[in-house]
Amino acid sequence: MNVPNALTLFRMALIPVFVLVFCLPVHWSAPASGLIFVVASITDWLDGYLARRLKQSTSFGAFLDPVADKLMVAIALVLMVWQQDTVWFTLPALVVVAREILVSALREWMADIGKRGSVKVSFVGKVKTTVQMIAIIVLLVVDPAAPSPLFYLGYVLLYVAVLLTIWSAGLYIRAAWQDLAEAASQPGA
Repeated sequence: MNVPNALTLFRMALIPVFVLVFCLPVHWSAPASGLIFVVASITDWLDGYLARRLKQSTSFGAFLDPVADKLMVAIALVLMVWQQDTVWFTLPALVVVAREILVSALREWMADIGKRGSVKVSFVGKVKTTVQMIAIIVLLVVDPAAPSPLFYLGYVLLYVAVLLTIWSAGLYIRAAWQDLAEAASQPGA
């Protein structure tokens, strides 16, 4: 166990706390759940930074970190879909979650055929993650029943994140396209 992996496990431990706080029928649940998501987002950045800086990258950490990220984002989006109950939030949330599943499956498959390096995290993917995290934080802390300029900013950021989500998914698919085409043309595929 090293510090980066401990931070990733801590982020995963925050998930049930986040859900509980989000669902509490108290006036402070929105800012508190937003704060928990901020802490989780910081640990996401920090564990990767420390793994590289301290040369403590492990195969366990490489597996667990994206799992923790995807769980936190997907659960936050599902809770907000439940809370907001609008197609304008549900559709972008579905696109984000679908992309995460698609890219995770693509990376796993590419790793199975020994080509994981060709679908490593891109700059667009990092920008997408940053915009997505900011959008989620903003939308967590504002009251959807009383829209404000901050609420609309959160929606704009969410839709920017969706555009970046589609773009980055396209980049991953393009990077793996030749291998996908070869696998699809093989008998029994």
